[in-house]
Amino acid sequence: MSGRILSHRLAPLLRAGSLARHAHNAGARTGGLLRADGSAALRGRAWTVGTNSIHNNVPAVRAISFSRMLPKLAVKLVRLPAMFGGAMVASFAYFQYQATQAGNYAIDVFRRAGETASDTASGIFSEIQSIAEQTQRGWQRTTEDTELPEWLQKILRPDEEDSGSSDSSGSPGGGKSPKEGRAGAAAAATTAAFGYDQSGEDDARSSRDIAEDDQMMLLTRKMIEIRNILSTVGQSNTLTLPSIVVIGSQSSGKSSVLEAIVGHEFLPKGSNMVTRRPIELTLVNTPNGHSEYGEFPALGLGKITDFSQIQRTLTDLNLAVPETDCVTDDPIQLTIHSPNVPDLSLIDLPGYIQVAGHDQPPELKQKISDLCDKYIQSPNIILAISAADVDLANSTALRASRRVDPRGERTIGVITKMDLVDPERGLSMLTDKKYPLRLGYVGVVCRIPQTTTLFSRSTGNITSAILKNENAYFSAHPEFGPDSGVTIGVSTLRTKLMHVLEQTMAYNLAGTRDAISQELEEATYEFKVQYNDRPLSAESYLAETLDSFKHSFKAFAEGFGRPQVREMLKNELDQRVMDILAQRYWNKPIEDLSPMLFEPDPLSDLPKADPESLYWRRKLDASTSSLTKLGIGRLATTVVANALQAHCDHLLSQSTFASHPYAQKQITDACESILNDRFFSTSDQVENCIKPYKFEIEVEEPEWTKGRENVSKVLKEELKACEGALKRVEEIIGKRKIRDVMTFIDKVRKGDIVLEGDGTGGAGGFSSALLETGRDSVFLRDRADLLKMRLLAVRSKQCATKKNKYYCPEIFLDVVSDKLTSTAVLFLNVELLSEFYYNFPRELDMRLGRHLSDDEVERFAREDPRIRRHLDIIRKKELLELALQKIESIRQLDGRSMHRGQERPLQHEKRGRGGWNLF
Repeated sequence: MSGRILSHRLAPLLRAGSLARHAHNAGARTGGLLRADGSAALRGRAWTVGTNSIHNNVPAVRAISFSRMLPKLAVKLVRLPAMFGGAMVASFAYFQYQATQAGNYAIDVFRRAGETASDTASGIFSEIQSIAEQTQRGWQRTTEDTELPEWLQKILRPDEEDSGSSDSSGSPGGGKSPKEGRAGAAAAATTAAFGYDQSGEDDARSSRDIAEDDQMMLLTRKMIEIRNILSTVGQSNTLTLPSIVVIGSQSSGKSSVLEAIVGHEFLPKGSNMVTRRPIELTLVNTPNGHSEYGEFPALGLGKITDFSQIQRTLTDLNLAVPETDCVTDDPIQLTIHSPNVPDLSLIDLPGYIQVAGHDQPPELKQKISDLCDKYIQSPNIILAISAADVDLANSTALRASRRVDPRGERTIGVITKMDLVDPERGLSMLTDKKYPLRLGYVGVVCRIPQTTTLFSRSTGNITSAILKNENAYFSAHPEFGPDSGVTIGVSTLRTKLMHVLEQTMAYNLAGTRDAISQELEEATYEFKVQYNDRPLSAESYLAETLDSFKHSFKAFAEGFGRPQVREMLKNELDQRVMDILAQRYWNKPIEDLSPMLFEPDPLSDLPKADPESLYWRRKLDASTSSLTKLGIGRLATTVVANALQAHCDHLLSQSTFASHPYAQKQITDACESILNDRFFSTSDQVENCIKPYKFEIEVEEPEWTKGRENVSKVLKEELKACEGALKRVEEIIGKRKIRDVMTFIDKVRKGDIVLEGDGTGGAGGFSSALLETGRDSVFLRDRADLLKMRLLAVRSKQCATKKNKYYCPEIFLDVVSDKLTSTAVLFLNVELLSEFYYNFPRELDMRLGRHLSDDEVERFAREDPRIRRHLDIIRKKELLELALQKIESIRQLDGRSMHRGQERPLQHEKRGRGGWNLF
């Protein structure tokens, strides 16, 4: 950096430094204050009237008093710390600038550490700068309050006489009022966004132009916000605002232009066709921000500060398109926030090709052309990129724009690579009359200067390097001077894009407002007629649905308690008692046609058996042991848990959650999770509490009477089931035919008929399938006869008392099952039911309430088509109202601008009037 540029940048900090420089130079010319001719050389002029040199003219004035001079010298010496402070700040700024330059060229491995160190150094520099400014302001207030002689004021503030010239040189103060100084500081963001190089000459624009550009940026930003809102609504072609569509052939410099506008290399690069999807690029100027980052709204990747990562993401998204298709119209949305970019809405499209490669589909050229034609339709602005080394007659971008914009009213021509052709040819292309464009042509040189030093890889903002290289080229060729009448430079292109985009949006804004109003009326009418103006949100819908389900669950919990559990468990144990009786007392299924074996103690002899018979005693004890050691804990817990799960599934099928698969899974998982957590502990508790019944069981008379009544009912149900099954077989096979089969089987089992073989292939003229059905029918008939006999036995006087329990095993086993049921229910109610009823609603709140993110809640609500339509109409209505509010705010801002009488350059001819007025 040159000393002139450094002094220009640090002028506000080196206010006192100018005094030191002047004093030093004066001393060098005069040889010091002790020389007789020093007064004539100081600042090149004589002393003013009324003053004389101190040493040469002492007799001409009154004697100098040290008591009067000491305060003045003290005041002068107070200024020394400010001078040294300014020099230190200047030195530190120089070294900090050099460190920043080196850090910008650091390799990627040390990039993050370099940025952190740079931020720290910038913070320290800001603190030192603040201290210096406070010191300067304190000194100014001191000098203003202290009256100094005129000759001393000239020595201490020699720059005031040349304030007019110092304004243009960048010295502090510059004769401007404090208000103007603050306005200049506020315009720094606008200067950066428009691409003016702050390290070069001062911004030549007036404060009026800067204020106008600030307001233009504000209007453009508001219009881009409206455009994004309308693209979200996206149900009508009339609800759109224009964007800038960038088209051009491959290798025309299209990517370089966009990267020069953004200030970073972020677009995909590659030898083959890399850009396969449209990239909807939204630039957001953040004047108060200190960082630059990008976001992919549709991907949810958050803020990405590393632009090389943005480049890799764009490359991956583009290469995800199959090579068989090569291009698709599915856009990639990218938003870049930076204090160095203007507010723009750009769309980058794949470059035109002339011939498809061998690995590309032959229709690729037409696909790209159709895709570009889709985006360059009105009202979008066309940014036609053409290389300077290609004749405009062969420009694919201009040829495409001519098809949709034959008069060239919304096309901006950009001529890239101006440094590759002669200045005369470049000038002729910018002033071309054969292919005139109303918005004109802009010549740019977007090539980044390549360096061969150690720090050759830049990761910082490249706008400054591009502008320096571009300014160096155009300044070296007088053909592109101010009098040439051509438009050149990336910064000029930025300004032009902002103006044209704002004007085009403004031109379409009035019609868009009317279309929005009409759409809003239709949405309001639909909302009133179909939904009765009932407000709804995804959160409220989820809360209402969850509350309704919990109310249903509460009603179920109040109706499913100990009595219901007892009944359910007793029914299950009754079936187990029937299975044990059938296994140990009753007949068994007939598996083959072999003759029956002799049974020494048939059940029919039980009423007449000896009361002390060990056979019947051991048989009952074994049956009781089988029942008590059945695993009642696991069985009872399984039965109740399955019942709870089934009831929850039933409630779920009857609730609104039936149309929400995600919520169904969460509710089912919550139920299973709680039951699984309590299953083993509950089964262990139940098993431990019934352990005494495994060794000894005492029966009371009331229990015996109750068991006698219950087992009679169970035997009747079993008898009814057997008779019903036999009747269904007779209906299917035929009553006569099945009786013939059953008669044949009875004769075979008694030995009246001897079969050769086991009868698996059929016998007696009956097929094997018919014989199998006959065996089942014989089993059902014998079971029904036995049950009738046992019902008579249970009702007899012999089974009226508990003393004859060995004659009535059915009653005793029923009493045992009743005792097991009563004991198990106590612990099931405490260990399982109460815990489930308490934890289940809370688990639902966690899984479907606090656990869900906003996106998951929205996705849940939209699973129901009816709710999705309701939410869509509400969201559409809200977005349209928001768009109208923003348009109204633009109208108010436009009215204030018209009241101030400001005028805009590059006014659209169709508007027919000047100023900011958009309506």
